[in-house]
Amino acid sequence: MAATFRLLILVLVLVVCPSARAARDADAAVSRIAFGSCANQSAPQPIWDAVVAFDPQVFVWLGDNVYGDNKRPFRVFGKERTVGPWKNVPRFYPSTEEELRRRYQLAKAKPGYASLRERAQVIGTWDDHDYGLNDAGKEFSGKVFTQRLLLDFLDEAEDSKRRKQAGVYTSYMFGPEGKRVKVILLDTRYHRDPLLSDGTILGDPQWQWLERELHGPQSEITVIGSSIQVVSNLSATTGPLFYVESWARFPRERERLFRLIESSKRNGVIFVSGDVHFGEIARFDCGVQYPLYDVTSSGLTQSVDNSVPVVFQPIMRLLAVLTPTTMRVLNPNCLYKSCTTGQPNFGAIEIDWNAVPPRIKLELRDVEGRSVHSVEFPISELQPSGALAMKKQEHAFQRHCTLETELPWLTQYRLALLFFGTIAVFIIAVVLLAITCLSSILMCSKKTKKE
Repeated sequence: MAATFRLLILVLVLVVCPSARAARDADAAVSRIAFGSCANQSAPQPIWDAVVAFDPQVFVWLGDNVYGDNKRPFRVFGKERTVGPWKNVPRFYPSTEEELRRRYQLAKAKPGYASLRERAQVIGTWDDHDYGLNDAGKEFSGKVFTQRLLLDFLDEAEDSKRRKQAGVYTSYMFGPEGKRVKVILLDTRYHRDPLLSDGTILGDPQWQWLERELHGPQSEITVIGSSIQVVSNLSATTGPLFYVESWARFPRERERLFRLIESSKRNGVIFVSGDVHFGEIARFDCGVQYPLYDVTSSGLTQSVDNSVPVVFQPIMRLLAVLTPTTMRVLNPNCLYKSCTTGQPNFGAIEIDWNAVPPRIKLELRDVEGRSVHSVEFPISELQPSGALAMKKQEHAFQRHCTLETELPWLTQYRLALLFFGTIAVFIIAVVLLAITCLSSILMCSKKTKKE
């Protein structure tokens, strides 16, 4: 009778308390992980239905979980000039603590997200807009209260170490021995030096922690969550038109990260990232002795295609194709064979532990839950390979090995040359048209005078 009573109590606890249910399932093998970023709390969020339908056991926030800062209008002239050579005020400015709390509450109340929280363990880190200010780093003065609000949003326990440390980095271990999945979430904001400084992203305390994590108990798969892209270096091929944040803009930090993974002898490392408002699957073969995949899911609501009228969306896709990239995966399972999408999306990881050998699928799905891009391979491929070690020693161009900054000048700046060339041709055409019109007017005038 007593045993029956204890069993009844346990069942009630698991049904009523999702966190207890998650703790109960901590030793269960994890085979489905979803992740995403860039969710504007004031916008419709229909994508949660597709995320819930995927039925993930774990969902990972990768930053911009809410948009907590504010943006002034785009103005070159006037009293408040936010862009251009006469700029006199910053375009972005932070919210108050009360306003940021209200935005988190709005995000948490979304029905689709509430449904996900009932079914999956939700974990996460932040990026700039939920950190408090666009592109901000360690200089941001409001990071203490924004850290507290993020951890409240994630239902972090009051006695959690994350509430006592400087930064929101953390790790989790899921599954039984032989089927372990470790998730490491980095904080790329709290200690980050200014852009263009080539300083630190993580800061010394987080680097020391990360070294302990990578040298700790082994796992078959290690997912490292970074709010900014690790593998791709879009800025190298889109500058000077525009730049995005990434690890590649801190080259010494990125090289340190790759060296640390290699020295730890940790197999099965996969990166997931957000931030850029498009989805991408990239791969780097010359960071460690096996392929390093970086699956970028951005965003749940914010996307480059949705930022322009529908008629211009094909042009955005053409520009994506024309942008030189050495790391993006080209695969028949990807739409247009190029693994990038400008539509709202979420990331998915599926692991088939029962396959021989076990297999993993990395995927981007759209708002309807359809697979847009995917790669699938045995987990054993994420182990040291002599072939990749040889590839690293070669000096000729190699896809997934040659860095974007090592491309020939004309290739690297192809997009900028095309842009400025198009403008130049347009200006020349306008000038020639004006000259032709003026010449015609003068000739007509002379004829009139003669008559």
